[in-house]
Order: sequence, then C-alpha cells, then structure tokens
Amino acid sequence: MNILMVLTSHDRLGDTGKKTGFWLEEFAAPYYVFLDAGATVTLASPQGGQPPLDPKSDEPDAQTEATRRFRADPRAQQALANTVRLAGVSADGFDAVFYPGGHGPLWDLAGDADSIRLIESMLAAGKPVAAVCHAPGVLGRVKGPDGAPVVKGKRVTGFANSEEAAVGLTEVVPFLVEDMLVQNGGQYSKAGDWEPYVLTDGLLVTGQNPASSEPGAHALLALLKGRG
Repeated sequence: MNILMVLTSHDRLGDTGKKTGFWLEEFAAPYYVFLDAGATVTLASPQGGQPPLDPKSDEPDAQTEATRRFRADPRAQQALANTVRLAGVSADGFDAVFYPGGHGPLWDLAGDADSIRLIESMLAAGKPVAAVCHAPGVLGRVKGPDGAPVVKGKRVTGFANSEEAAVGLTEVVPFLVEDMLVQNGGQYSKAGDWEPYVLTDGLLVTGQNPASSEPGAHALLALLKGRG
C-alpha cells in the first residue's frame, strides 16, 4: 500500500507579514495512521525539500500525541525535510493521496498544475483522494472527465467560514474553502466549529478541520480496504 502525502511550499500569510505553511497535526496524525497500517508513505511538495511549518501549529496548545511522536522521530523529520518535487510524481506509483491542511495550500496547491493533474489522474484511475481542513481548497480547479468540477454533486466538507472568522483570517485568505466548495456545486455540510467531521463520497474524502485529520486518514484507509 503506497500513499502519497502532498504538502504546501507556501509560507507567507497574505500581506500580514506573518508566516504560514502546513499544520503540523494535520500531517503528523495521518502520517502515523498510515505507517501503523503498514503503508509506505511518500511526501511531496511543489518545491520539494522542507515544506514550511505554520508556526502556530508548533505552539504548546496545538500539540497532540501525534505531534509529540513526530518530534521524537528523527526518521520522520528526515523524510519531511526531503519531500520530492510534485512535478516528478506520477499517480501510477500510488494507491491514494492525502493532502494535509494549513493555510499554505490556498496560495500554491489550489492552483498548482501538477497537483491538479495528479488529482485528476488518481480519480480517473479509481484511486481515492483525501484532503482535510484548508486542503479541500486544492479541489477547486479539478475537473472530472465530463469537464465539470470534481466536487459538483458530491458531499464535501472543509474549513468552515465560521472557523475562518474565528481565527481572524476571513479577509486575508485568497478564498474561503466553504464558499469555493459551494460555488463549484459541492453539497457542503459541517459539524460544530473545531469538531471532527469527515465525509466520504465516492473516491473523495474530506475533513472539516484539524480534529478531522486522523479520522480522515482512517476513512481513506477504509476506502482502500474496500477496494482491496
């Protein structure tokens, strides 16, 4: 079982002068779910190398069992520091792909041609695609074989407008994940702010927020087992 995880390479939080990137827990929790299930995990990003970490996700109040495990795991840290360039990745070598969130993907992966190509290729090959929190934003420009948005008519979720408002970034982000999914015809729904919420519809798995990253990884594994 080969699973690809795609992380952002973007580190600037709009014009705020602050840093962003990927959210540590949204990477670490799924990473260990996959490893513990016996999967081989490959990490990729648009620029390759070390993806930027959102500093807020490294603060004490954001730590979880998975992030602490990562901090004590030199092999995982080495893997993260050496992500492969997304342009060189083919869907052929993987059974599934998982996109962790953080605000970074809204700026780079959402419009990245290699990411769009990868997702379209995975889905066309009957392979599942998962994205949590802000990462469902990467689906906005992905089309199905009929040319329609891939989320059209699908039950999907992602970082809620109310959650973006709660962190004070509604006017900073290039687009709101909830609005984008609705505008592309997705059947958006959500749980309460910060509560775990994951939807699976066909080959798409989407999670609402950081609390949804681990259950999102389990949902992806369930899809893979169902196909096996």
